[in-house]
Amino acid sequence: MAETITSAKCNALIIGGSAGSLDVLLEIFPGLNADLNFPIILVTHRKSGNESLLSDLLQSRTTLRVAEVEEKERILAGKVYIAPADYHLLIEEDKTFSLDYSEKINYSRPSIDVTFQSAAEVFKSGLVCILLSGSNADGVEGLKAVNNFGGKVVIQNPDTALMPYMPLQAVTNIEDSVVLDATEMADFINKLID
Repeated sequence: MAETITSAKCNALIIGGSAGSLDVLLEIFPGLNADLNFPIILVTHRKSGNESLLSDLLQSRTTLRVAEVEEKERILAGKVYIAPADYHLLIEEDKTFSLDYSEKINYSRPSIDVTFQSAAEVFKSGLVCILLSGSNADGVEGLKAVNNFGGKVVIQNPDTALMPYMPLQAVTNIEDSVVLDATEMADFINKLID
């Protein structure tokens, strides 16, 4: 497990999480710089209904623009995109979003694996993915794809996760990764600016 990350351009940052990840997001977002020059894409396991609650909550804690993803929307730097509940979120070659209602993966839709894997194929070494707290193994296979395409893998320290199973599975199965406490993540993200 690497302690540092090699310097490389970040073209997109994807954060995936499940149970216990909201607390981490609420810690990260107030510390983010307003001039981030890459998009942040959030994929969290959540129930449908009251779709704007998460985006409103995060918007109240950051100066970055926060919005739920729209089908075929172009991915822009400096914006935070939230995967809609109950849809898989895919990244297309032309750097637009695609929403998919196919079967659940790891009991989840959106599946973190699906987004990580499709983004890895598009952004390759320019992709940084962070996996947070959760109670299933969603995200692990996606992080393997990120590694295979030369992207950077960051995992929440399982010892600091409310639900350590998801990050623990990632730490156990991914060799080249950076493990961070929640308190270190905003600073890490801010340093990804090229």
